[in-house]
Amino acid sequence: MLTIPIYQVDAFSDKLFGGNPAAICPLKEWLPAPQMQKIAAENNLAETAFFIPQGKDFELRWFTPESEVDLCGHATLATAHVLFTQLNFEGDTIHFHTLKAGTLTVSRKDDLYTLDFPSRAPQSCEVPEGLVEALGGIKPVEILRSRDYFIVYETEADVLALEPNFAALSRIESLGFVVTAPGDNSDFVSRFFAPSAGIDEDPVTGSSHCNLIPYWADRLGKFKLHAFQVSARRGELWCEHKGDRVLMSGKAVTYLIGEIFVS
Repeated sequence: MLTIPIYQVDAFSDKLFGGNPAAICPLKEWLPAPQMQKIAAENNLAETAFFIPQGKDFELRWFTPESEVDLCGHATLATAHVLFTQLNFEGDTIHFHTLKAGTLTVSRKDDLYTLDFPSRAPQSCEVPEGLVEALGGIKPVEILRSRDYFIVYETEADVLALEPNFAALSRIESLGFVVTAPGDNSDFVSRFFAPSAGIDEDPVTGSSHCNLIPYWADRLGKFKLHAFQVSARRGELWCEHKGDRVLMSGKAVTYLIGEIFVS
């Protein structure tokens, strides 16, 4: 029987039960991918992150309840929070090596964590049949795509009013769907839906801000941006566009520390 530490952290929030919860499992060496997938399914959170040491750095992987993903922001922030606050990491910057997203860094200043991620500006695309209707029928301003479909609405109220048909969305080929609009009390707001990955609505999504930050920086003509993801749990991010990279900053709070037992 193998005993694995497990932490649960609410990321992009300074309050318990806010932001986006992620499970974090430190490992000494990689488990088989099917076993990590089973652990993520058992946790039943948007993401479970696993990491192993690599010299002074770390290798990092992320799993939804359904599949391994190429990039995840909130679970990366949560992993850094665990290393800094629970595992006595020395220094103020952590380097994570990933399978498909290259090297990601997280730095800490006081209680604020800053993620350095790749910029993925959305581009023009062919709009799949039924997408607008699956999102609830409100007419968008434009539809673009990066990894995910990127749907822009006129107002924050439009984004809040969306009631997607998740079964219909899951039939459209895409990991996720980013919906966004100018914010009433911020530069922009967003929501993120990924039913095909087992996540109807993700509370706060770092990877979607790889799309959101370059889009809104260009549209608003400014490099530093303030954002809210307006899910029920709500998350707050401070963002900066830096060419081919984006910075997103947020807070985190530990909810759970425990152990899991696997054969």
